[in-house]
Amino acid sequence: MKYLVLVPDGAADRPVAARGGATPLEAARLPNMDFLAENGICGTAVTVPEGMPAGSDVANFSLLGYDPRVYYCGRGPLEAASMGVKLAEDQVAFRCNLVTEEEGRLADYSAGHIPTEEARRIIAFLEERLGDPYTAFHPGVGYRHLLVLRGLRYLEDNCIPPHDAVGRKIEEILPQGPGSERLRSLIRLSRRLLEDHPVNWWRRERGLRPANMIWPWGQGRSPELPTLRERFGLTGAVITAVDLVKGLGVHAGLEVVTVPGATGYHDTDYEAKARYALHALRRVDLVYVHVEAPDEAGHERSWEAKVEALENFDRHIVGAVLDESVRLHEEFHILLAPDHPTPVEVGTHVPEPVPFALYLGGRDPDAARAFSEREASRGTYREIPGWKLMDMLVKGL
Repeated sequence: MKYLVLVPDGAADRPVAARGGATPLEAARLPNMDFLAENGICGTAVTVPEGMPAGSDVANFSLLGYDPRVYYCGRGPLEAASMGVKLAEDQVAFRCNLVTEEEGRLADYSAGHIPTEEARRIIAFLEERLGDPYTAFHPGVGYRHLLVLRGLRYLEDNCIPPHDAVGRKIEEILPQGPGSERLRSLIRLSRRLLEDHPVNWWRRERGLRPANMIWPWGQGRSPELPTLRERFGLTGAVITAVDLVKGLGVHAGLEVVTVPGATGYHDTDYEAKARYALHALRRVDLVYVHVEAPDEAGHERSWEAKVEALENFDRHIVGAVLDESVRLHEEFHILLAPDHPTPVEVGTHVPEPVPFALYLGGRDPDAARAFSEREASRGTYREIPGWKLMDMLVKGL
């Protein structure tokens, strides 16, 4: 038996009055996802336990079968693992966004979705100017990078995710806590150093937002997780352009498959992701496919971009999986679920339940007839813990 977990990040949403009360999942044309729902077992799952941050880190812990209340470690150490950065016992890893500051406010959490090549030049410059035995910058993908600091006091700091603070005054959202003085200093120094960086001169000349400041958040230490093989006796692989999901895969014992053209944005190569996933499935038992584009559209509050991302996911990812199943005359077990909602009218993650569909081949379907928030409520399950879905997938309920 082969297993697939398909994750359209942030796909779940709320009804939008201006769109006739529909959600993007209801408005989009999704024949392949609807097929999985109509022929599967559906319901809603809580991927973000009460009181925990509504982030992709917490939610993907859940979808990979780990109770976040037991295993959650913060986003930073997952991104460190994806980059091959090993943390010492007294080191704390932060996600480090390149952001845009304008007139004292956080104007853009992604510096206009700065390309990786430009961003890496900036991170290398910061490492040269600010790196020391206690401070290290490591390049990631796009606007997403890594800051590693020595000192466990940073674990107690309150650092606001930048995508939750767009438009707010910088002085109101700076880190707070035992290590915040150093973090605030690095933020302010980066603003001063990056103002005249050649990459930012080039970006301004072309009407693009500069990457003129860093924003550290999501800190933590390395987790200790039982692997997929230890839990289920299965081999596996993860396909994603997002470092935190790659890092979670590393800790879960999954092979990280690098896909050319996978960007973590709207321009990601969906077809390549599907192709590499199906190729990986020939040598491993389970493949976890994560696509970031619907989440980015939600952060941008773009209905049109979110609907387009969902239709691309349906056509190129889910459709390719179903075509391969027919070609091989083999029934895959498939879990389809967003990690969390990113409503277009909110622009950030919310800790609400997500719809899911479990396609288990010969199992009798339930009452759901499409993949959406409303149809999921007609399914068999209501607000089950998200970390139980992996058990249900592997064990066939």
